[in-house]
Amino acid sequence: MPTFAAPDGTELAYRLVGAGEPLVCVPGGPMRASSYLGDLGGLARHRRLVLLDLRGTGASAVPRDRATYRCDRQVGDVEALREHLGLERVDVLAHSAGGDIAVLHAARYARRVRRLVLVTARFRALGIGFTAEHRREAAAKRRAEPWFAAGRDAFEAVLAGTASDADWDAAAPFFHGRWDAVARRQAASEAEETNDEAADLYASPAAFDPAAARAAIAGLAAPALVLAAELDGAPPPRVAARAAELFPNAESVVQPGAGHYPWLDDPARFTRTVADFLA
Repeated sequence: MPTFAAPDGTELAYRLVGAGEPLVCVPGGPMRASSYLGDLGGLARHRRLVLLDLRGTGASAVPRDRATYRCDRQVGDVEALREHLGLERVDVLAHSAGGDIAVLHAARYARRVRRLVLVTARFRALGIGFTAEHRREAAAKRRAEPWFAAGRDAFEAVLAGTASDADWDAAAPFFHGRWDAVARRQAASEAEETNDEAADLYASPAAFDPAAARAAIAGLAAPALVLAAELDGAPPPRVAARAAELFPNAESVVQPGAGHYPWLDDPARFTRTVADFLA
């Protein structure tokens, strides 16, 4: 895998998938290796995906200072990747918790961002979050699923922060629009792909200054696509729409029948939506 140096000297790795103009992809988790993104449902047929392994994940090195796992302190890593790629301006796609890094990068380096795609993203950087009740509302939509009864208590344990590994396994279907073989494989790899220590430090309270981020985003010229999923509660579509309103040039889209990983649930629709926006 190709590598580059972060501002603090940490060696970071990325994967290249597909052909065409580069699209820098920031994974979620938080702090999950980018391998789970795959080819983003075939998006690699339209763009050359630059899949960043965040520090301490995948093939990227563990930093000397563990405090740099904090979300805002990883913004410089994305900017260093842009410089490494030799791009004057960059298109950025971020998933889930990676949305906060992408938002903070756009706030700090607005002139370097050409287009921004936020997929079922978190918006703590902007002071917008989702609640346990939001997630319960989304989960309730799955009552007819054959796994619902067995997974309901496990899902509540996840919300309470008391989930065991077995609970996480039982609750996994709630995060997918379709609980098929593809979703099962993706869920099964999550634990080994995630840096738990880094995840615990990622959203430390000092990482976010929502007022400053909102002020910066209000002046962002780059178009943004906020892609939410009908069956997702993290965030639900109405919360994602609120976040989209903070961007001066944003399009808010809801993918029907999808969960937190929409490129798995309907690859063709996902790819068409994102590729059309980036065209």
